[in-house]
Amino acid sequence: MNASATLLACCLGLAGVGPCLADAAPGETAYRASRAADGVQHVRIEGGAYFFKPKRVIVQSNVPVELTVSVGRSVIPHSLVIQAPEAGIAVDEDLSSEPKKIRFTPTAAGSYPFYCRNRLLFFESHREKGMEGVLDVVE
Repeated sequence: MNASATLLACCLGLAGVGPCLADAAPGETAYRASRAADGVQHVRIEGGAYFFKPKRVIVQSNVPVELTVSVGRSVIPHSLVIQAPEAGIAVDEDLSSEPKKIRFTPTAAGSYPFYCRNRLLFFESHREKGMEGVLDVVE
């Protein structure tokens, strides 16, 4: 991204028009959740052929989070794992094309990986193939 595009993207993010791309790796957009009228931070994560989108999610600590997670139609099974007991997060769910709602309240700031735990025999795990991301919990 050139300097003008980066500046425009960050200005739009600061204005609330979209997420700030400066927080994400090149080619990726971080999703910053905001508290909805029901007091919950709602996040939609889509999975597929060895990816999660978005790969980076930013949420506020001590505010309930509801992830709605699904994967495209596939014969390959996928899962979502976030193990951060120090932050009150323990997720290990099998996924399908039907959206699954997962609720938790993160209690500590930090960066916590999420990934697919699946692996076929002696092949690379889905995580090793790129099916992973980061949940950033901020104060």
